[in-house]
Amino acid sequence: MNDRLIFHVDVNSAFLSWEAVDRLCNGETLDLRTVPSCVGGDPDRRTSIVSTKSIPAKKYGIVTGEPVANALRKCPDLIVVKPNFQLYKKMSHEFKSILNEYTPLMQSFSIDEVFMDMSGMELLYPDPIKLAHEMKDRIRDELGFTVNVGIGRNKLCAKMASDFEKPDKVHTLFPDEIADKMWPLPVGELFGCGESTAKKLIEMHIKTIGELAGTSESLLLNVFGEKSAHYLHNAANGIDDSPVINEEREAKSYSVENTTEDDVTDFETASHILLAEADIVGGRLRADEVKAFTITVIFRTGDMKRHSHGRKMENSTDITSEIYDTAVMLMKESWKGEPLRLIGLSASDIDKDGFQQMSLFGEEEKEKQKNLDKALDKIRSKYGNDSVIRAGIGVFRSDRRK
Repeated sequence: MNDRLIFHVDVNSAFLSWEAVDRLCNGETLDLRTVPSCVGGDPDRRTSIVSTKSIPAKKYGIVTGEPVANALRKCPDLIVVKPNFQLYKKMSHEFKSILNEYTPLMQSFSIDEVFMDMSGMELLYPDPIKLAHEMKDRIRDELGFTVNVGIGRNKLCAKMASDFEKPDKVHTLFPDEIADKMWPLPVGELFGCGESTAKKLIEMHIKTIGELAGTSESLLLNVFGEKSAHYLHNAANGIDDSPVINEEREAKSYSVENTTEDDVTDFETASHILLAEADIVGGRLRADEVKAFTITVIFRTGDMKRHSHGRKMENSTDITSEIYDTAVMLMKESWKGEPLRLIGLSASDIDKDGFQQMSLFGEEEKEKQKNLDKALDKIRSKYGNDSVIRAGIGVFRSDRRK
């Protein structure tokens, strides 16, 4: 597979960049990317977290995933922008449309990331680095925001390369560059190596990717199990045979997670967070005109252990109340009352056709919930995501300005 050529294209500070471009196009003079700013929720709500931050905000120690209230304590002048997922979906489509002009084999990794298989296209594009600069510059000049492009012989190396110095850069990570460019990096920066895995590796005195690459797979097997040990050993050595799959931008799951400022210890608070998350996930499903069969709750306890519990339903759904009711049931089944620092919700097993088995009961109530969801989606698309907030199923708080 040495003749493979893979690009990974990643939008720099995607949500914030897209907000900045949209505001500048609508007459504002302040570029959010040049000042301490972030995309997050209402800072008065404990569940709001930083989704994306500007480079100036990073200088204050603000990190993605931390509570907005915490970020404001670090930088009182921080500009907090509420998320606008309809805008992000539009911007995502525009930049992926440009990339799709260069190859038909393109895999959307997330709303702001794309893998492109450029293998066998040497006659069309003899200089891959020059081509990457052309793509990057086109997106900047035509759409107004910047991307990083990583180039490698596989998806892993392309992804790692795109995470090197930002913004607006092209980087390569070919086999003969792995020792110099990747091995000196901290082990936690290896793609697919999560926080808990990195902690265990450091406890094993494996601090860099290079040290991990030189560790025998059998030693890793004793700590991580066969599948994870095999992945970590191969990834640290730049080995990855996974193909770029043209998924036509179809999501495999829709999920949202919230890190709380304080420990959650009571079910009422947990259920309020799940309701907000069910509203977000349901809205995303409806926006993409799909439904989901499986609902999963995720939570992390104070000892940093991550738990998940899911269930596949008889019928797929995109109705907020059904997603919420299932999530609450799953939470009751799996949470033993330990203090929680993170709560999340995921909808998977995506159903594009939406076939439903007919039921003799509850159809009238289901139709009411569908109409309610449609009405809320319409209000939010016009006045913003926080214009109407559910305080409970059928109970709402309106922040709409007349």
